[in-house]
Amino acid sequence: MALLANPLQADSFGPCDLEVNASGFSSSTCAKSELPLDYEGHVAGNVELAIRKFTVEDSDKRRGQLWLIHGGPGEPGAGFYPFIDVFRAAFEGFDLIIPDHRGTGESTRLCPAEESLESEAGYALANSEWGSCIGSMFANPERTKAFSISNAAHDLAALIEQYREPGEVYVYAVSYGTQLTLRMMQVSEPKLDGIILDGIIPPESMPEWDLSFRTALVDDVGRSILSEQSIEQYQQLLASGINIWQDVIGPGDIRQFMGTLLSFPELRKRIPDLINELAEGHTGLLTDTVTALKEAHQRLAPYPQSEPSIPLVMLISGSENNSRRDLNAETVAAEAKDALFIHPLPGLLASASAPFYDRDDYFGQLPKRMPRTLIIHGTLDPSTPYEGARLHADLLSKAGDLRFSTVIGGAHFLPVVAPGCFIEAASAFVSTGEVPEHCDSL
Repeated sequence: MALLANPLQADSFGPCDLEVNASGFSSSTCAKSELPLDYEGHVAGNVELAIRKFTVEDSDKRRGQLWLIHGGPGEPGAGFYPFIDVFRAAFEGFDLIIPDHRGTGESTRLCPAEESLESEAGYALANSEWGSCIGSMFANPERTKAFSISNAAHDLAALIEQYREPGEVYVYAVSYGTQLTLRMMQVSEPKLDGIILDGIIPPESMPEWDLSFRTALVDDVGRSILSEQSIEQYQQLLASGINIWQDVIGPGDIRQFMGTLLSFPELRKRIPDLINELAEGHTGLLTDTVTALKEAHQRLAPYPQSEPSIPLVMLISGSENNSRRDLNAETVAAEAKDALFIHPLPGLLASASAPFYDRDDYFGQLPKRMPRTLIIHGTLDPSTPYEGARLHADLLSKAGDLRFSTVIGGAHFLPVVAPGCFIEAASAFVSTGEVPEHCDSL
Protein backbone atom coordinates (compact mmCIF):
# COMPACT_ATOMS: atom_id res chain seq x y z
CA MET A 1 0.00 0.00 0.00
CA ALA A 2 1.41 3.38 -0.96
CA LEU A 3 1.94 6.08 1.62
CA LEU A 4 -1.04 8.28 2.28
CA ALA A 5 -1.09 11.27 -0.07
CA ASN A 6 -1.00 13.92 2.65
CA PRO A 7 0.80 17.18 1.87
CA LEU A 8 3.96 17.85 3.83
CA GLN A 9 3.49 21.59 3.54
CA ALA A 10 0.88 23.68 1.76
CA ASP A 11 0.22 27.33 1.06
CA SER A 12 -3.18 28.94 0.86
CA PHE A 13 -4.00 30.78 -2.35
CA GLY A 14 -2.39 34.19 -2.71
CA PRO A 15 -0.46 36.33 -5.22
CA CYS A 16 1.15 34.51 -8.16
CA ASP A 17 4.82 34.63 -9.05
CA LEU A 18 3.89 35.09 -12.73
CA GLU A 19 0.79 37.07 -13.65
CA VAL A 20 -1.54 35.87 -16.40
CA ASN A 21 -4.03 37.99 -18.29
CA ALA A 22 -6.69 35.49 -19.30
CA SER A 23 -9.86 36.32 -21.21
CA GLY A 24 -12.92 36.90 -19.06
CA PHE A 25 -11.14 36.82 -15.71
CA SER A 26 -9.74 39.06 -13.08
CA SER A 27 -6.25 38.13 -11.89
CA SER A 28 -5.76 34.57 -10.69
CA THR A 29 -4.39 33.40 -7.34
CA CYS A 30 -1.75 30.75 -6.74
CA ALA A 31 -0.56 28.24 -4.17
CA LYS A 32 2.26 25.75 -3.78
CA SER A 33 2.28 22.41 -2.00
CA GLU A 34 5.23 20.29 -0.94
CA LEU A 35 4.61 16.58 -1.50
CA PRO A 36 6.70 13.38 -1.34
CA LEU A 37 9.04 12.70 -4.24
CA ASP A 38 8.19 8.99 -4.00
CA TYR A 39 4.98 7.82 -2.34
CA GLU A 40 6.34 4.30 -1.86
CA GLY A 41 9.11 5.78 0.27
CA HIS A 42 11.99 4.28 -1.72
CA VAL A 43 13.44 7.68 -2.70
CA ALA A 44 13.91 10.49 -0.21
CA GLY A 45 13.00 14.06 -0.99
CA ASN A 46 10.05 16.23 -1.92
CA VAL A 47 8.57 18.01 -4.91
CA GLU A 48 6.84 21.37 -4.96
CA LEU A 49 3.59 21.53 -6.92
CA ALA A 50 2.21 24.82 -8.27
CA ILE A 51 -1.54 25.44 -8.53
CA ARG A 52 -3.40 28.39 -10.04
CA LYS A 53 -7.05 29.26 -9.35
CA PHE A 54 -9.46 31.34 -11.41
CA THR A 55 -12.30 32.14 -9.01
CA VAL A 56 -15.95 32.51 -9.97
CA GLU A 57 -16.60 36.23 -10.41
CA ASP A 58 -20.08 36.10 -8.83
CA SER A 59 -19.64 34.22 -5.54
CA ASP A 60 -23.42 33.98 -5.09
CA LYS A 61 -23.56 31.70 -8.14
CA ARG A 62 -20.63 29.52 -7.13
CA ARG A 63 -21.27 25.75 -7.40
CA GLY A 64 -17.86 24.25 -6.67
CA GLN A 65 -14.49 23.40 -8.23
CA LEU A 66 -13.38 22.13 -11.60
CA TRP A 67 -9.84 20.72 -11.73
CA LEU A 68 -8.26 21.03 -15.19
CA ILE A 69 -5.67 18.32 -15.91
CA HIS A 70 -3.51 18.89 -18.97
CA GLY A 71 -1.93 16.36 -21.29
CA GLY A 72 1.49 15.73 -22.73
CA PRO A 73 3.03 14.26 -20.74
CA GLY A 74 4.98 17.43 -20.20
CA GLU A 75 2.27 20.02 -20.84
CA PRO A 76 1.89 22.61 -18.05
CA GLY A 77 -1.38 23.98 -16.77
CA ALA A 78 -0.67 27.15 -18.73
CA GLY A 79 -1.93 25.33 -21.82
CA PHE A 80 -5.44 26.02 -20.53
CA TYR A 81 -5.01 29.74 -19.87
CA PRO A 82 -5.81 31.05 -23.39
CA PHE A 83 -9.12 29.16 -23.32
CA ILE A 84 -10.39 30.05 -19.86
CA ASP A 85 -13.47 31.71 -21.38
CA VAL A 86 -14.48 28.39 -23.00
CA PHE A 87 -14.24 26.57 -19.67
CA ARG A 88 -16.16 29.35 -17.97
CA ALA A 89 -18.99 28.93 -20.50
CA ALA A 90 -18.98 25.14 -20.12
CA PHE A 91 -18.76 25.15 -16.31
CA GLU A 92 -20.74 28.10 -15.05
CA GLY A 93 -20.37 28.64 -11.32
CA PHE A 94 -17.16 26.64 -10.90
CA ASP A 95 -13.79 27.86 -9.67
CA LEU A 96 -11.17 26.61 -12.13
CA ILE A 97 -8.20 24.94 -10.41
CA ILE A 98 -5.18 24.29 -12.63
CA PRO A 99 -2.18 22.36 -11.27
CA ASP A 100 1.19 21.93 -12.94
CA HIS A 101 2.13 18.24 -12.94
CA ARG A 102 5.44 17.40 -11.29
CA GLY A 103 8.08 18.17 -13.89
CA THR A 104 6.09 20.91 -15.67
CA GLY A 105 5.33 24.62 -15.47
CA GLU A 106 6.15 26.21 -12.13
CA SER A 107 6.38 22.86 -10.31
CA THR A 108 9.62 21.00 -9.52
CA ARG A 109 11.42 20.04 -12.73
CA LEU A 110 13.44 17.04 -13.80
CA CYS A 111 16.30 19.40 -14.68
CA PRO A 112 15.88 22.29 -12.21
CA ALA A 113 18.83 24.34 -13.46
CA GLU A 114 18.27 23.95 -17.20
CA GLU A 115 14.44 24.22 -17.05
CA SER A 116 14.30 27.29 -14.82
CA LEU A 117 12.84 30.59 -15.98
CA GLU A 118 16.25 32.20 -15.45
CA SER A 119 18.11 29.72 -17.69
CA GLU A 120 19.25 30.42 -21.25
CA ALA A 121 15.93 29.48 -22.92
CA GLY A 122 13.65 29.94 -19.93
CA TYR A 123 11.42 26.95 -19.22
CA ALA A 124 12.42 25.43 -22.57
CA LEU A 125 15.79 23.75 -23.11
CA ALA A 126 18.45 25.52 -25.16
CA ASN A 127 20.66 23.32 -27.35
CA SER A 128 23.56 23.94 -24.99
CA GLU A 129 21.52 22.67 -22.01
CA TRP A 130 20.54 19.24 -23.30
CA GLY A 131 23.79 17.54 -22.36
CA SER A 132 23.83 18.67 -18.75
CA CYS A 133 20.08 18.02 -18.36
CA ILE A 134 20.22 14.43 -19.63
CA GLY A 135 23.47 13.91 -17.73
CA SER A 136 21.81 14.93 -14.46
CA MET A 137 18.91 12.55 -15.12
CA PHE A 138 21.35 9.64 -15.47
CA ALA A 139 23.49 10.82 -12.55
CA ASN A 140 20.51 10.54 -10.19
CA PRO A 141 18.35 7.83 -11.81
CA GLU A 142 16.23 7.09 -8.73
CA ARG A 143 15.11 10.72 -8.53
CA THR A 144 14.40 10.71 -12.27
CA LYS A 145 12.31 7.53 -12.07
CA ALA A 146 10.21 9.07 -9.29
CA PHE A 147 8.66 11.42 -11.90
CA SER A 148 6.28 8.59 -12.84
CA ILE A 149 2.59 8.56 -13.69
CA SER A 150 1.70 6.82 -10.43
CA ASN A 151 3.54 9.35 -8.26
CA ALA A 152 1.92 12.17 -10.25
CA ALA A 153 -1.45 10.47 -9.69
CA HIS A 154 -0.85 10.52 -5.93
CA ASP A 155 0.01 14.23 -6.27
CA LEU A 156 -3.31 14.94 -7.94
CA ALA A 157 -5.32 13.07 -5.31
CA ALA A 158 -3.46 14.91 -2.54
CA LEU A 159 -4.03 18.33 -4.11
CA ILE A 160 -7.75 17.74 -4.61
CA GLU A 161 -8.19 16.73 -0.97
CA GLN A 162 -5.95 19.52 0.30
CA TYR A 163 -7.64 22.36 -1.59
CA ARG A 164 -11.20 21.00 -1.50
CA GLU A 165 -13.79 23.65 -0.65
CA PRO A 166 -17.56 23.42 -0.12
CA GLY A 167 -19.53 22.50 -3.22
CA GLU A 168 -19.26 20.04 -6.08
CA VAL A 169 -15.89 18.82 -7.34
CA TYR A 170 -15.32 17.77 -10.96
CA VAL A 171 -12.20 16.82 -12.89
CA TYR A 172 -11.71 17.61 -16.58
CA ALA A 173 -8.74 15.90 -18.25
CA VAL A 174 -7.40 15.86 -21.80
CA SER A 175 -5.08 13.41 -23.59
CA TYR A 176 -2.29 12.21 -21.25
CA GLY A 177 -4.31 13.91 -18.51
CA THR A 178 -6.94 11.19 -18.98
CA GLN A 179 -4.30 8.53 -18.32
CA LEU A 180 -3.16 10.40 -15.22
CA THR A 181 -6.74 10.82 -13.95
CA LEU A 182 -7.57 7.15 -14.47
CA ARG A 183 -4.35 6.21 -12.66
CA MET A 184 -5.43 8.51 -9.80
CA MET A 185 -8.68 6.56 -9.55
CA GLN A 186 -6.58 3.41 -9.11
CA VAL A 187 -4.07 4.67 -6.53
CA SER A 188 -6.70 6.65 -4.61
CA GLU A 189 -10.42 7.30 -4.76
CA PRO A 190 -10.97 11.00 -4.06
CA LYS A 191 -14.57 11.99 -3.66
CA LEU A 192 -15.67 13.47 -6.98
CA ASP A 193 -19.03 14.43 -8.42
CA GLY A 194 -17.87 13.61 -11.93
CA ILE A 195 -15.04 13.28 -14.44
CA ILE A 196 -14.89 14.54 -18.03
CA LEU A 197 -12.35 12.76 -20.24
CA ASP A 198 -11.55 14.55 -23.52
CA GLY A 199 -9.40 12.77 -26.10
CA ILE A 200 -9.09 9.72 -23.86
CA ILE A 201 -6.09 7.48 -24.41
CA PRO A 202 -6.70 3.93 -25.70
CA PRO A 203 -6.63 1.13 -23.11
CA GLU A 204 -3.11 0.58 -21.79
CA SER A 205 -3.65 -3.14 -22.22
CA MET A 206 -3.71 -2.74 -26.01
CA PRO A 207 -0.10 -2.08 -27.13
CA GLU A 208 -1.13 -1.76 -30.78
CA TRP A 209 -2.45 1.72 -29.85
CA ASP A 210 0.64 3.01 -28.05
CA LEU A 211 2.74 6.02 -29.07
CA SER A 212 5.19 4.04 -31.19
CA PHE A 213 2.36 3.49 -33.70
CA ARG A 214 1.33 7.15 -33.90
CA THR A 215 2.21 7.45 -37.61
CA ALA A 216 -0.33 4.74 -38.45
CA LEU A 217 -3.04 6.70 -36.63
CA VAL A 218 -2.13 10.01 -38.27
CA ASP A 219 -2.03 8.37 -41.70
CA ASP A 220 -5.47 6.81 -41.20
CA VAL A 221 -6.99 10.15 -40.19
CA GLY A 222 -5.27 12.00 -43.03
CA ARG A 223 -6.37 9.55 -45.69
CA SER A 224 -9.96 9.69 -44.41
CA ILE A 225 -10.27 13.36 -45.40
CA LEU A 226 -8.95 12.83 -48.95
CA SER A 227 -10.75 11.62 -52.04
CA GLU A 228 -9.27 8.76 -54.04
CA GLN A 229 -8.22 11.32 -56.62
CA SER A 230 -6.38 13.41 -54.00
CA ILE A 231 -4.66 10.33 -52.60
CA GLU A 232 -3.42 9.33 -56.06
CA GLN A 233 -2.33 12.90 -56.78
CA TYR A 234 -0.46 13.09 -53.47
CA GLN A 235 1.27 9.74 -54.04
CA GLN A 236 2.43 10.88 -57.48
CA LEU A 237 3.70 14.14 -56.00
CA LEU A 238 5.74 12.31 -53.36
CA ALA A 239 7.12 9.84 -55.90
CA SER A 240 8.15 12.56 -58.35
CA GLY A 241 11.18 13.62 -56.34
CA ILE A 242 10.41 17.27 -57.11
CA ASN A 243 10.33 18.68 -53.59
CA ILE A 244 8.86 22.03 -54.48
CA TRP A 245 7.81 22.57 -50.86
CA GLN A 246 11.38 22.75 -49.54
CA ASP A 247 11.68 26.42 -50.46
CA VAL A 248 8.81 27.07 -48.01
CA ILE A 249 9.12 24.54 -45.17
CA GLY A 250 12.83 23.74 -45.49
CA PRO A 251 14.30 20.24 -45.66
CA GLY A 252 11.63 18.71 -43.42
CA ASP A 253 9.28 15.98 -44.60
CA ILE A 254 6.11 17.40 -46.19
CA ARG A 255 4.23 14.38 -44.81
CA GLN A 256 4.98 15.50 -41.25
CA PHE A 257 3.85 19.03 -42.07
CA MET A 258 0.58 17.66 -43.43
CA GLY A 259 0.20 15.49 -40.34
CA THR A 260 0.54 18.56 -38.12
CA LEU A 261 -2.29 20.32 -39.98
CA LEU A 262 -4.68 17.53 -38.94
CA SER A 263 -4.72 18.94 -35.40
CA PHE A 264 -6.18 22.26 -36.60
CA PRO A 265 -9.55 21.79 -38.35
CA GLU A 266 -9.40 25.12 -40.21
CA LEU A 267 -5.98 24.21 -41.61
CA ARG A 268 -6.95 20.56 -42.12
CA LYS A 269 -9.56 21.71 -44.65
CA ARG A 270 -6.77 23.16 -46.80
CA ILE A 271 -4.95 19.84 -47.32
CA PRO A 272 -6.70 18.76 -50.59
CA ASP A 273 -6.09 22.20 -52.10
CA LEU A 274 -2.49 22.16 -50.89
CA ILE A 275 -1.90 18.86 -52.64
CA ASN A 276 -3.51 20.14 -55.83
CA GLU A 277 -1.52 23.39 -55.88
CA LEU A 278 1.79 21.65 -55.13
CA ALA A 279 1.08 19.17 -57.93
CA GLU A 280 0.61 22.15 -60.25
CA GLY A 281 3.93 23.66 -59.12
CA HIS A 282 2.55 26.45 -56.93
CA THR A 283 3.42 27.24 -53.30
CA GLY A 284 1.29 30.31 -52.50
CA LEU A 285 -1.23 28.43 -50.34
CA LEU A 286 1.57 26.52 -48.63
CA THR A 287 3.29 29.79 -47.70
CA ASP A 288 0.04 31.16 -46.26
CA THR A 289 -0.54 27.91 -44.34
CA VAL A 290 2.92 27.96 -42.77
CA THR A 291 2.16 31.45 -41.45
CA ALA A 292 -1.27 30.37 -40.18
CA LEU A 293 0.24 27.33 -38.44
CA LYS A 294 2.81 29.48 -36.63
CA GLU A 295 0.03 31.81 -35.49
CA ALA A 296 -2.02 28.84 -34.25
CA HIS A 297 0.93 27.56 -32.21
CA GLN A 298 1.49 31.03 -30.76
CA ARG A 299 -2.15 31.17 -29.63
CA LEU A 300 -1.69 27.85 -27.82
CA ALA A 301 1.43 28.92 -25.91
CA PRO A 302 1.62 32.68 -25.29
CA TYR A 303 2.98 32.60 -21.74
CA PRO A 304 6.53 32.00 -20.41
CA GLN A 305 5.36 28.93 -18.50
CA SER A 306 3.56 27.48 -21.56
CA GLU A 307 6.63 25.56 -22.71
CA PRO A 308 6.25 21.76 -22.34
CA SER A 309 8.92 19.75 -20.55
CA ILE A 310 10.55 17.60 -23.23
CA PRO A 311 12.62 15.63 -20.67
CA LEU A 312 9.38 14.57 -18.95
CA VAL A 313 7.85 13.68 -22.33
CA MET A 314 10.83 11.44 -23.03
CA LEU A 315 10.75 9.80 -19.59
CA ILE A 316 7.05 8.95 -19.32
CA SER A 317 6.48 8.21 -23.01
CA GLY A 318 9.47 5.89 -23.13
CA SER A 319 8.75 4.22 -19.81
CA GLU A 320 5.00 3.65 -19.98
CA ASN A 321 3.59 4.40 -23.42
CA ASN A 322 6.05 2.64 -25.71
CA SER A 323 5.71 -1.14 -25.74
CA ARG A 324 8.66 -1.41 -28.14
CA ARG A 325 11.78 -0.45 -26.20
CA ASP A 326 13.86 -1.91 -29.06
CA LEU A 327 12.32 0.48 -31.63
CA ASN A 328 14.99 1.85 -33.97
CA ALA A 329 15.23 4.37 -36.79
CA GLU A 330 15.16 1.65 -39.45
CA THR A 331 11.84 0.28 -38.16
CA VAL A 332 10.36 3.77 -37.91
CA ALA A 333 11.37 4.51 -41.51
CA ALA A 334 10.03 1.19 -42.78
CA GLU A 335 6.67 1.70 -41.10
CA ALA A 336 6.42 5.23 -42.53
CA LYS A 337 7.57 4.25 -46.04
CA ASP A 338 4.12 4.23 -47.68
CA ALA A 339 2.43 6.70 -45.32
CA LEU A 340 1.04 9.97 -46.69
CA PHE A 341 0.96 11.55 -43.23
CA ILE A 342 3.56 10.89 -40.54
CA HIS A 343 4.18 11.87 -36.92
CA PRO A 344 7.54 12.64 -35.25
CA LEU A 345 6.82 10.68 -32.05
CA PRO A 346 7.99 7.21 -33.22
CA GLY A 347 11.30 8.72 -34.29
CA LEU A 348 11.68 10.53 -30.97
CA LEU A 349 10.94 7.30 -29.08
CA ALA A 350 13.57 5.48 -31.12
CA SER A 351 16.23 8.03 -30.21
CA ALA A 352 15.13 8.95 -26.66
CA SER A 353 17.77 8.72 -23.95
CA ALA A 354 16.67 8.62 -20.32
CA PRO A 355 16.85 6.26 -17.33
CA PHE A 356 13.48 4.68 -18.04
CA TYR A 357 11.55 3.05 -15.21
CA ASP A 358 9.56 -0.18 -15.26
CA ARG A 359 5.78 -0.13 -15.46
CA ASP A 360 4.17 -0.81 -12.09
CA ASP A 361 1.23 -3.06 -11.22
CA TYR A 362 -1.30 -0.35 -12.04
CA PHE A 363 -0.38 -0.33 -15.73
CA GLY A 364 -2.99 -1.97 -17.95
CA GLN A 365 -5.53 -2.18 -15.13
CA LEU A 366 -8.79 -0.31 -14.67
CA PRO A 367 -10.24 1.62 -11.73
CA LYS A 368 -12.63 -0.50 -9.68
CA ARG A 369 -15.00 2.41 -9.24
CA MET A 370 -15.64 5.58 -11.21
CA PRO A 371 -17.88 8.57 -10.44
CA ARG A 372 -20.26 9.80 -13.12
CA THR A 373 -18.08 10.02 -16.22
CA LEU A 374 -18.37 11.73 -19.60
CA ILE A 375 -16.06 10.75 -22.45
CA ILE A 376 -16.11 13.24 -25.31
CA HIS A 377 -14.07 12.44 -28.40
CA GLY A 378 -13.62 13.64 -31.96
CA THR A 379 -13.91 11.29 -34.93
CA LEU A 380 -10.87 12.89 -36.61
CA ASP A 381 -8.60 12.99 -33.57
CA PRO A 382 -5.02 12.43 -34.84
CA SER A 383 -3.55 12.03 -31.34
CA THR A 384 -5.85 9.58 -29.57
CA PRO A 385 -7.84 7.25 -31.84
CA TYR A 386 -11.63 7.40 -31.83
CA GLU A 387 -11.85 3.61 -32.07
CA GLY A 388 -9.56 3.31 -29.04
CA ALA A 389 -11.77 5.73 -27.12
CA ARG A 390 -14.80 3.59 -27.86
CA LEU A 391 -13.01 0.47 -26.67
CA HIS A 392 -11.86 2.19 -23.50
CA ALA A 393 -15.36 3.48 -22.81
CA ASP A 394 -16.77 -0.06 -23.02
CA LEU A 395 -14.26 -1.23 -20.42
CA LEU A 396 -14.77 1.72 -18.07
CA SER A 397 -18.57 1.45 -18.22
CA LYS A 398 -18.30 -1.55 -15.92
CA ALA A 399 -16.92 0.71 -13.16
CA GLY A 400 -19.72 3.29 -13.06
CA ASP A 401 -22.21 5.51 -14.87
CA LEU A 402 -20.58 6.51 -18.17
CA ARG A 403 -21.79 8.67 -21.08
CA PHE A 404 -20.07 8.98 -24.46
CA SER A 405 -20.42 12.00 -26.72
CA THR A 406 -19.05 11.94 -30.27
CA VAL A 407 -17.88 15.13 -31.95
CA ILE A 408 -18.14 14.50 -35.69
CA GLY A 409 -15.08 15.94 -37.39
CA GLY A 410 -13.53 16.87 -34.06
CA ALA A 411 -9.73 16.81 -33.69
CA HIS A 412 -7.75 16.76 -30.41
CA PHE A 413 -8.40 19.06 -27.40
CA LEU A 414 -12.06 19.84 -28.08
CA PRO A 415 -12.37 23.10 -26.08
CA VAL A 416 -9.92 24.51 -28.62
CA VAL A 417 -10.92 22.83 -31.89
CA ALA A 418 -14.69 22.40 -31.33
CA PRO A 419 -15.65 24.75 -28.47
CA GLY A 420 -19.35 24.84 -29.31
CA CYS A 421 -19.73 21.06 -29.16
CA PHE A 422 -17.61 20.88 -26.02
CA ILE A 423 -19.62 23.53 -24.18
CA GLU A 424 -22.89 21.84 -25.11
CA ALA A 425 -21.84 18.41 -23.82
CA ALA A 426 -19.87 19.50 -20.75
CA SER A 427 -22.46 22.00 -19.50
CA ALA A 428 -25.22 19.40 -19.86
CA PHE A 429 -23.15 16.84 -17.97
CA VAL A 430 -22.46 19.01 -14.91
CA SER A 431 -26.10 20.11 -14.88
CA THR A 432 -27.18 16.42 -14.90
CA GLY A 433 -28.99 17.13 -18.14
CA GLU A 434 -29.19 14.92 -21.21
CA VAL A 435 -25.74 14.81 -22.80
CA PRO A 436 -25.94 14.81 -26.62
CA GLU A 437 -24.62 11.59 -28.16
CA HIS A 438 -23.39 13.44 -31.25
CA CYS A 439 -22.39 16.96 -32.22
CA ASP A 440 -21.32 17.90 -35.75
CA SER A 441 -18.32 20.25 -35.57
CA LEU A 442 -18.12 20.45 -39.34
